[in-house]
Amino acid sequence: MAVFAYKGMNATGKPVKGKRDADSVKAARAALKRDGVFVTELLEENQASRVASKDIDFGRFFRRVTTTDVALATRQLAVLVRSGVPLVEALGALAEQVDKPALQEAYTAVRNRVNEGSSFADALRAHPEMFASLYVNMVAAGEASGALEAVLERLADFLDAQSKLQGKVAGALAYPAFMGVVTLGTVTMMMTVVVPKVTSVFADFGAELPWYTRLLIFTSDTMVGYWWLILPAIVGGVVAFRRWLATEKGRARWDARLLAAPVLGQLVLRVAVARFARTLATLLRSGVPVLSALDITRNVLGNVVLMGHVETARESVREGEGLAKPLKASNAFPPLVTHMIAVGERTGQLEEMLENIATAYDQQVDVQVTAMTSLLEPLIIVIMGGITAGIAFAMLMPLLQLNEFVQ
Repeated sequence: MAVFAYKGMNATGKPVKGKRDADSVKAARAALKRDGVFVTELLEENQASRVASKDIDFGRFFRRVTTTDVALATRQLAVLVRSGVPLVEALGALAEQVDKPALQEAYTAVRNRVNEGSSFADALRAHPEMFASLYVNMVAAGEASGALEAVLERLADFLDAQSKLQGKVAGALAYPAFMGVVTLGTVTMMMTVVVPKVTSVFADFGAELPWYTRLLIFTSDTMVGYWWLILPAIVGGVVAFRRWLATEKGRARWDARLLAAPVLGQLVLRVAVARFARTLATLLRSGVPVLSALDITRNVLGNVVLMGHVETARESVREGEGLAKPLKASNAFPPLVTHMIAVGERTGQLEEMLENIATAYDQQVDVQVTAMTSLLEPLIIVIMGGITAGIAFAMLMPLLQLNEFVQ
């Protein structure tokens, strides 16, 4: 008889964990089920110790599972299932195929659950860090309709599209972020190393310095003398901002300001609309009920203001209204989007219209990101050059004046 460590939830939804003696994993799971425990993780004690030791492996951060990894694994699973391979065997083959250890462990656990009689969706639900509610609900709809392979292919396409969109935005921000760090490092070095040396020359002559040079020296002295106070103040400001952002009121105000921003707000809205349309279209095509689909879609928007409008629309749909009318009344979604949704509802082609919206807004995001990148690069170079030139001017002008005085 072996000892198993388990984690799960009791009948009231409260998290529980502990250890249980049993002859096998199946027997342990059955015993815990009789006790009213919904098991989310069940490992033999020695295996649990190995997993716990891996938690302190910092190298696992660099091997974290990405959306692209899940998309590739999902597509491979769709190919296996479509080829007639039984699901348990396909999951076992996939567990051996994937490279990421965390994903391999997840698919192994899912295979074991399915082999014990659990549904595929329920087995995936035990790993929310890799398989979101959208993924699980689509799989559940595919199992219920008997079209699991088609749903898996749609999921892979959807995850690929999401990964590409995230890559576009991240790629656009990478260069400006790098240049910002370089600029900050250059200015810090000049203010803490170069300026103090030149300041000693000014002090020897005792000449009257221009206001901009005095301001530069004051800034340099503050950075050198009070760095121990400045750094904690910056860290404290970041921590305070993150805590404020974690509050419901703070997140709502920040998201509202993002949407109202002149250029960035337009990009945020377009990204959210593309994500909303593609997610909802994918869920509806997979057979997920519209109310459940809207609930899932609301949670993937990433903006509290837009999430609130979708929740209002969901309640309207629950009461028998269409989707387009409450979205239009919110004034948050572009008129083109609500008009196309209204046409899709009238013609019975809502999924096609949503996919067209997603494609159109993905293209707009691509164009805007490219335009912003092309403008940001020279702008950052100009700012960096301006700051460097300003510091050089503030140091060199008094030196030139001193040189004329000596002559």
